[in-house]
Amino acid sequence: MNKHQLQEVAKFGAGLVAGDLLALLWFSANDMFPVSFFGMTFSAEVFLPSLIFDIALIILLVHYAWHVGKIPAIREHSYLMLAGVIFAFVAIAHLSHLFVGGNFVILNFSLPLWLSGIGTFAAAYLSYMSFHLAVSRRGR
Repeated sequence: MNKHQLQEVAKFGAGLVAGDLLALLWFSANDMFPVSFFGMTFSAEVFLPSLIFDIALIILLVHYAWHVGKIPAIREHSYLMLAGVIFAFVAIAHLSHLFVGGNFVILNFSLPLWLSGIGTFAAAYLSYMSFHLAVSRRGR
């Protein structure tokens, strides 16, 4: 997957997260909490952390999708390495949740085990691609 394809995936992801953010705001404005979705119940306590996470993720995806080619090479390399380290840390956290099991709770939200499987694969792939792009950009 080359840089252009990753940018297009980031644009698509930004749209999905924006849709999630709008749904979250709509649920909150219409007092629809608690909401059950795929067997998980979201209460009003997870509104603020979800809002902050969605906004931060949109900013990161929009920046990656439209500005990666405009960053000087040294800063781009550092950015990709940092993103690779963060994604690797998230993959390791999800992987440990899969092996250890138990409850993984973030601000009163219990992470289901099946979501850790998806999170492990996605974060590991993003980490690999970030390191791969950082190494390929180093020579330029």
